[in-house]
Amino acid sequence: MTQKALRLGTRRSKLAMAQSGHVADAVRQLTGREVELVEITTYGDTSREHLAQIGGTGVFVTALRDALLAGEVDFAVHSLKDLPTAQPDDLVVAAMPRREDPRDVLIARDGLTFTELPAGARVGTGSPRRMAQLNAYARNHGMRIETVPIRGNIDTRVGYVRKGELDAVVLAAAGLSRIGRSDEVTDFLSVDTMLPAPGQGALAIECTAANAELAATLAELDDPYTRAAVTAERSLLAALEAGCSAPVGALADLLADGQVVKEMRLRGVVGTTDGSALVQLSTTGPVPTTHDQAMALGRELADEMLAKGAAGLMGERAH
Repeated sequence: MTQKALRLGTRRSKLAMAQSGHVADAVRQLTGREVELVEITTYGDTSREHLAQIGGTGVFVTALRDALLAGEVDFAVHSLKDLPTAQPDDLVVAAMPRREDPRDVLIARDGLTFTELPAGARVGTGSPRRMAQLNAYARNHGMRIETVPIRGNIDTRVGYVRKGELDAVVLAAAGLSRIGRSDEVTDFLSVDTMLPAPGQGALAIECTAANAELAATLAELDDPYTRAAVTAERSLLAALEAGCSAPVGALADLLADGQVVKEMRLRGVVGTTDGSALVQLSTTGPVPTTHDQAMALGRELADEMLAKGAAGLMGERAH
């Protein structure tokens, strides 16, 4: 008798379908079982409001988690940066596969790079984190740009540039790569200019805690370095008490000596969206080997950032 197909819950966007498709292929190879994609519409997909207004955190995740808990799907794939930092007890992130390029990229008219943009250039992004860092860079380098809040999928955003409504838009490198559109990038923004969202470029494969057998199988897709890095980044975000509507950037990367990985560096930034005030710090330590060590790395850096005035830059915090 053939085993029943595993049901993978996914958002309906082209990007979500592409990344879920990659995971489905990996799970088929791993288990020999068929995997079918179950499309689920989330509030974040249907709402026309700006993400910052609908609360940001969790709007793309809740419907998928409800489907998991109701037994409508066996596992789900999320973009890690969409996941709230608090993990529910009845669900487990069984795997965080190897992360894609975490950087942000520019798609600009006429093949321009960021520093080649003309004075007064209109740059579209829905992310306060990107606005804060773009505006801070522009201020510090004598550039004049205007950041314009936009929403929508990749096609919609790139369309603003193609139609001449904006000079450029900022997107995540990983998303464009997953849908095969990296060739449209006109500039890869250095992480020294623009720290990504915590967890950017990484995926989370989630199932119910009760389904221990499936969790153990999916765990074979886990990349321990990715998990350590994004756990530290998300710990920083949680300790800053910030939802994803706050302008927080973070990146943990591995510092290698030749082929030997020696240390992990965690960088964090928080700022006002106009770029007038930024707190940017980094810390370096041994590569975390446990969840608790990775969490501690994030908390330590957050404490230093708060001591430097980070809290006041994030606007009113929800209590």
